[in-house]
Amino acid sequence: MSTLPNCLLIVTAEVDAEVEADWGRWYDDVHLPDALACPGVRAGRRYVSSGEIAESERGQSSRRRATLYTTVYELESPAAVETAAFAAMRGWGRFAPYVRSQTRVVVALA
Repeated sequence: MSTLPNCLLIVTAEVDAEVEADWGRWYDDVHLPDALACPGVRAGRRYVSSGEIAESERGQSSRRRATLYTTVYELESPAAVETAAFAAMRGWGRFAPYVRSQTRVVVALA
């Protein structure tokens, strides 16, 4: 039986279709390895979902079709995202103008 981590960083992103293939290669070949090399980042895995998603904001719900990329990182602690190495690699680089939406949340064991 595996042990669940004490802290996670969960990042989601939607990118414009015209750069999706290039963005995916960059993410897999550059961004993810750079993130995994940061102190305090133990592991990470990227997922993709395509289809209908449900969103809500201030009690208003909506549904739409989208491709949503989610990366789940295992961290030693929330401090892992505060290191200089993490700050240096953070961001979408040349793809920033093509990222339509994103979320980033650090969750720690209570």
